[in-house]
Amino acid sequence: MGSCEGRVEVMVKRRELVTAVLPVTESRLALSNLDLILPPLEVGIFLCYANSGKNNEMMLSSVRKGLRQVLVPFNALAGEVFLNDEGEPELLCNNRGVDFVEAFADINLRELDIYNPDVSIRDNFVPVREQGVLTVQVTEMKCGGVVIGCNFDHRVADAHSINKFLLAWADLCRSNNIGNNETVTLFKHDQKDHTTFYQHPLVKPRQPSHYDAAINDMYVPIKEGAACNISPPSFELKSRIYHVDALEIEILQALAGPKRSKLESFSALLWKLLAKSSKDDEKRSKLGIVVNGRKCLSNDSSISMENHFGNVLSIPYSDASVGELKSLPLFEIANAVHACVERAANEEHFRGLVDWVEDRRPQRAMSRIYSYLPSESEEPAVVVSSGQRFPVTQLDFGCGIPDFASYYFPWGGCTGYVMPMPSAKNNGDWIVFMHLAQKHLDFVEKEAPEIFKPFVF
Repeated sequence: MGSCEGRVEVMVKRRELVTAVLPVTESRLALSNLDLILPPLEVGIFLCYANSGKNNEMMLSSVRKGLRQVLVPFNALAGEVFLNDEGEPELLCNNRGVDFVEAFADINLRELDIYNPDVSIRDNFVPVREQGVLTVQVTEMKCGGVVIGCNFDHRVADAHSINKFLLAWADLCRSNNIGNNETVTLFKHDQKDHTTFYQHPLVKPRQPSHYDAAINDMYVPIKEGAACNISPPSFELKSRIYHVDALEIEILQALAGPKRSKLESFSALLWKLLAKSSKDDEKRSKLGIVVNGRKCLSNDSSISMENHFGNVLSIPYSDASVGELKSLPLFEIANAVHACVERAANEEHFRGLVDWVEDRRPQRAMSRIYSYLPSESEEPAVVVSSGQRFPVTQLDFGCGIPDFASYYFPWGGCTGYVMPMPSAKNNGDWIVFMHLAQKHLDFVEKEAPEIFKPFVF
């Protein structure tokens, strides 16, 4: 284990494999075409709980037991990813199990420097994932509080899927039985449900395939974008976590116009600030927005995508010069962000993307915005992903709701990543995870300190 600010060791007490409580028939699941456009990225989550006055050993036992139960329907998370003969990743549902770590940190919860998660959280409270799809770590703090950290393979699941898993797991830990109708639905796992759960018909290619040529502007075969994995020696992204007051978000939305969402308004401000940090007005600046396609694909279908487990994401992006972004008022930038979202927020885009991937298999592909390198003509690109459905106030594992929770996703490469999430206070405030160049983080804080406040307990 690492240390927090080089001084507090996180000590591992126990490691084990936690498997599903019921036997699972071994099976191989082909990843969907929407899964295949995800690189092998790891996504972290950490949940911080204050001392509830309850016995932590009992809580730990409940968390472990609930995990064994929830892995029955969510058996993909107890499996492992391997490459088939074509070199494509597939999921082996073999009940290998989840790597489960128990640890102790000689530090009080409120002393954690959450504002600098690369130092305080990474590897200390969000565990390293080595082989399986999911790794979990439960860390008892000096004050009696607890941090639950998870790390999962993004090729298997997106945030929507993991949120479903966390809700079902927390419910089982609280009640040790099926406590609500949503969880009941997930546990009715006959063969028909299994197909819809993991291999929804709407993420399968059409015959014959057809798609809009605009998809070529959003996605690229990896052989053309392979350079994305090579960062310039002097370029490194850092992570920080901020608190944003609800009032500031409302002010931004008012400035962006009544028809623009909070996410669009925030993204417009961020894009403008990043452009303002550049001294070269001729450079290009790119902003991507992650679009969840579940509602798009469910509009005209009798089969809901709500419980589909996997990735149903697309990342359209907009491109403008630094000079344009500096000069445009916020509402015009917000309109551009909205137009960017609309290009992907429809059923035909997602069905077309599935077909586009199918026509290129087994060649791998990826989002084009992830492939751009900063250069003399390009500012670093950034992607914004909404975490507003992160169910932080419902993640009670038997010790109350979290005092703090956040995704942690330093996804590598040179493209920045920003994710706003609801605060555990449930008052409209946001927690914002930002993974950007150091100079951009510093500039944003200096230019808009009333909005981007370093998180402290």
